[in-house]
Amino acid sequence: MAGAALPPPDGHEGGGLDVVTFGEAMMLLVAGQPGPLEAAATFHKRTAGAETNVAIGLARLGLKVGWASRLGTDSMGRYLLAEMRREGIDCSHVVCDASQRTGFQFKGRVDDGSDPPVEYHRKGSAASHMGPDDIDAPWLTAARHLHATGVFAAVSGSTLALSQRSLALMRAAGRTISFDTNLRPTLWASPEAMREGINQLAAQADWVLPGLEEGRLLTGDGTPEGVARFYLAQGAKLVIVKLGADGAYYEGQHAGQPVRGRVPGVPVARVVDTVGAGDGFAAGVVSALLEGLDVEAAVRRGTWIGARAVQVLGDTEGLPTRAELREAGL
Repeated sequence: MAGAALPPPDGHEGGGLDVVTFGEAMMLLVAGQPGPLEAAATFHKRTAGAETNVAIGLARLGLKVGWASRLGTDSMGRYLLAEMRREGIDCSHVVCDASQRTGFQFKGRVDDGSDPPVEYHRKGSAASHMGPDDIDAPWLTAARHLHATGVFAAVSGSTLALSQRSLALMRAAGRTISFDTNLRPTLWASPEAMREGINQLAAQADWVLPGLEEGRLLTGDGTPEGVARFYLAQGAKLVIVKLGADGAYYEGQHAGQPVRGRVPGVPVARVVDTVGAGDGFAAGVVSALLEGLDVEAAVRRGTWIGARAVQVLGDTEGLPTRAELREAGL
């Protein structure tokens, strides 16, 4: 394997991680003012990546988190690695490859609460060259839980194969798996390929976290109940359907008991940036379930963190610490 892996931060040697995730991190440049991206004169530098957003959210809540990826040795890769290590994430399985480049993206600003424009520059990135051979099976299966998303699966054929293999290994080891569908249609060859790839991965997971519109595209059913029951029939134990400002619907089995219900959304005074809300939601749900809370409490935590995420400029500024979580009674 080209490049060099870095040692884990203090406290992570020898495994014992709570959560592991594979995914691409990108440097994010957020426009300093609303309007078309081409008109922006200033940008704010941040980190981006669905899996790393969740990893940061979990690490801030005190969980031991490992992230596996590949970066270039360029300034963007160095910046991303430093930020992940600063958050206390185990980066021992991040490979820095001088022959590859790090992906990045631009994000516009909006002032009407809509989704901001995003422009990706990730084709052929270092992370896109990852494949099943990059999985360290003992390191992976020593963790309690795997969090996966549809984003990394869509980056390339080899990352899809890696995603499939990592879920299979964790399932065979009896570990729990969460899967956020997190669709990126432009990265897939066709809508049919997207549905097949995402639904095959979801069928291997314990906890599936689709958005309602994503669920409609993937299952053909536009109701929360219909989306949940589709994935339950495929083998998921618990499905939590994100409903945006309306909260979330959940259905399935937890701790040997059937569960079903709705949790309302958390009102916010002003939506600044919708990107990252789903990742915050996932961090809240996964952390709570791993702590042994019931599903309703887990979804309440997820909706609260998701609401914080939409009120800040970047993807991770709204992710709380454990102290902030306690202050909120969650």
